[in-house]
Amino acid sequence: MDLFAYAEENYKEKEAPLASRMRPRTLDEIVGQEHILGKGKLLYRAIQADQLSSVIFYGPPGVGKTTLAKVIANTTSADFHQVNATIAGKKDLEDVVNIAKNNLGGYKRRTILFIDEIHRFNKAQQDYLLPFVEDGTVILIGATTENPYFEVNGALLSRSRIFELKPLSKENVLTLIYRSFEKDYGLKKYNADITEEAANFLAEISDGDARAALNAIELAAMTTERSEDGMIHITLEVAEECIQRKAIRYDKSGDNHYDTIAAFIESMCGSDPDAAVYYLARMLTAGEDVKFIARRMLIAASEEVGNADPMAICVAASAAMAVERVGMPEGRIILAQAAAYIASAPKSNASYLAIEKAFKIVNKTGNLPIPPYLQDSSYKSAAKLGRGVGYKYAHNYPNHFVQQQYLPDLIKDIPIYEPNDIGQEKNIKDYFRKIGKNPERYRYKNPALQGNMEKPWTDPDNRQMHKVSKPEVKQEGVKTYNTIEEVKKKLIQK
Repeated sequence: MDLFAYAEENYKEKEAPLASRMRPRTLDEIVGQEHILGKGKLLYRAIQADQLSSVIFYGPPGVGKTTLAKVIANTTSADFHQVNATIAGKKDLEDVVNIAKNNLGGYKRRTILFIDEIHRFNKAQQDYLLPFVEDGTVILIGATTENPYFEVNGALLSRSRIFELKPLSKENVLTLIYRSFEKDYGLKKYNADITEEAANFLAEISDGDARAALNAIELAAMTTERSEDGMIHITLEVAEECIQRKAIRYDKSGDNHYDTIAAFIESMCGSDPDAAVYYLARMLTAGEDVKFIARRMLIAASEEVGNADPMAICVAASAAMAVERVGMPEGRIILAQAAAYIASAPKSNASYLAIEKAFKIVNKTGNLPIPPYLQDSSYKSAAKLGRGVGYKYAHNYPNHFVQQQYLPDLIKDIPIYEPNDIGQEKNIKDYFRKIGKNPERYRYKNPALQGNMEKPWTDPDNRQMHKVSKPEVKQEGVKTYNTIEEVKKKLIQK
């Protein structure tokens, strides 16, 4: 390195962004990623022993992929070279490979090639590396924010180990925030401090991206005037301004979390897409886990919509998979589409009521005898035990239906699944009447004249699904139930 290059590197080290200056220098300084860097884990042992083979680090921005590569560069005895796939070409790869050949042949020294954003290389560029990774001329370290199984050459993947880096937890980000105020190469020279409220806000809003949190803190420290005591105090208001986001009161383990998700679910149940999308936006703005939101929509699609529109569960399931693949912020559009669909779909809780009633029956009656003609008859001598004898195969009868008892004798006359005359469930009832399946039971009932003022699923001990308080309902001619015990009693009577 010549004098000018040294001066440039020295300047970069002092004037680099805070996130760059705060990069850990050793394995023990790395925060998070315990699933792959915990003491005793494979990757930790390989780095400590300087016996690393080709690897690809995969994960969202700001979780430490480049940091981990830099730590390896600081600890390895191998010759370390770094390229960025956004600006590098095949010529850059050829130069490193030539150096690696000389290192191996002349000095018996290994060469590590770190390729940041490796998914940006095209197939030809990735293919060029194959023989040199294969014979050990270079040890490849790739870093990518995209799923490597979709973006990286399959042959290159087979020659590398994949390590997925997870988003940092709030506690991890807090550790890095407070560390930045304690280190000389951090913000210690600014004589600054940060309130607990501001630190928590930035750790929460960064969504596991340490770089975003540190960038906001640096901007705050450099633009905030000193107080009379000579200190730079970074408060919640300053943090909000620097990250251009308002702090939304939202404790993921507290009442606000349950209140908001309950309002979100109730809005979908109540056919109000406006409110559903609004509460969705509130949760996403507050940093709620998108997987949690997607799971709640899956449940709502079955519990609140059910067979009135069977496509609702398909839309919710597709959205859950799509948002996991796409990620944020674009994933917000997918979630909004699914929430609006569920809220706009015809509603029925018949499936929910059916499984709850079935559970009550099973808990009350135990394992009732299954009719012998429905029992397994595939084994030898099953007929001697009466298994399968007298069974009527539905497809051998008109309309592929035949009257036959399927429930155990003791509960054979108890209705369990009661479809409504709304949406596709109306077609179910029409079909049952058409084939002659209990026409009286499945006669048309005007849904405008149906209803039950109670919420049979309300349970104060089950805040995971709904956190609601049941108001007293006073309506002439309608009996009200104001306690959980009364509601349960009513259900048992029904």
